[in-house]
Amino acid sequence: MATVADNITNVNTIGYKGVSAQFETLVTGGSLSSSYSAGGVTATPKALISKQGLLQASSSLTDIGIDGSGFFVVRSSPDAGGTTAYTRAGSFTTDSSGYLRNTAGYYLMGWPLDATGSYVNNGSEASLQPIRPNALTGAATPTTAIQLRANLDSTAEPVTGYTAGDMSDGTLSPQFSRSVVVYDAQGTSHSLTFNFAKTGANTWATEVTGDPAEIATIGGGNAVPASGLLASGTISFNADGSLNLGTAQSLLGDLDITWSNGAGSTPISLDMGSNAGLDGLTQFGSTSALLSSTVDGGMLGTVASVKISDKGVVSAVFDDGTSRPIYQLPLATFQNPDGLTRISGNAYLVSEQSGNVAINEPGTVGGGTLSASMLEASNVDLAAEFSNMILFQRAYSASSKIITTVDDMLQEVSNLKR
Repeated sequence: MATVADNITNVNTIGYKGVSAQFETLVTGGSLSSSYSAGGVTATPKALISKQGLLQASSSLTDIGIDGSGFFVVRSSPDAGGTTAYTRAGSFTTDSSGYLRNTAGYYLMGWPLDATGSYVNNGSEASLQPIRPNALTGAATPTTAIQLRANLDSTAEPVTGYTAGDMSDGTLSPQFSRSVVVYDAQGTSHSLTFNFAKTGANTWATEVTGDPAEIATIGGGNAVPASGLLASGTISFNADGSLNLGTAQSLLGDLDITWSNGAGSTPISLDMGSNAGLDGLTQFGSTSALLSSTVDGGMLGTVASVKISDKGVVSAVFDDGTSRPIYQLPLATFQNPDGLTRISGNAYLVSEQSGNVAINEPGTVGGGTLSASMLEASNVDLAAEFSNMILFQRAYSASSKIITTVDDMLQEVSNLKR
């Protein structure tokens, strides 16, 4: 009856796993030929931790459910001295200190992502950190990628006698030129200019230039020319105006710039479109124009909200609408999840029966997948619990009749002396 009471009480508890009472015989032994010693039963509660609960939609961007096996890794406090536990309760919100915590007060743990979105999974819980998106408020991130989408006029007259660097040193005026703003690790802005000149049918020369006064070295230690030339190359187009990369992966290599102000930087990749595609540079018979440009990095501003993707990537959304991935959520799996030790707050601890923990990415090594803006409901069947309550009550009532019957028998024995 206590297990039924717990299950009914927690029928609306997010991620709660029901408990069933299983019985086994309790006998004193001995031979059945001459006498029989009545025994009884002993109850053993069993937590149905591995039983999946129904995933329900949620309106919160930081709510997340697990479809399949696995547990969120949480900690009782943000410091390393806190107790590490595991839970299926994915109702996380940002507290006053900026940490993601569930309703039981446990701190969500994850792998921190670097500027390139990479993380290190060494299988140890020591590499996990409490997720705190608000720590990025007022920080800066360097530019790592530039994406250009522009049209170059196919009717332009080709230039003659071009050599690399002519546009940067002023020998040749570019037929089309556009600038983009990039950022160093301190959030300082710098301007890079893309220059284009047609050198033949379906062929254009391109040069990327910057301010030599702002750049110390480029390409891992090479001095920057006085003209500010950072990179140059040749662009080819197909007969239909789409970009022709041939066997190359990109038109230009990464820009490895060291800034003069001492601020840190990351190599900047240049994306000008895919091979035979119209998603970058094109050549059509209309005025040369920049259609769009995308540059990451800059001052991050104030964290306005947090969102968690289906792949477990935690991103901070800033007040200017930009977002940045900052953590990767792991999932903890066990050989026998039903053997975990239950603790308060709908969480579990490792036990001898559960086996050791394995921490991996969602959807790998037998782990379940994540569902963003979803919550796992309790796996308790309310109708079954009420049925069990009636069954247990009737069984107890029937068993209690034995006491009444034995009392009547003893009364008859007492009356024999009369």
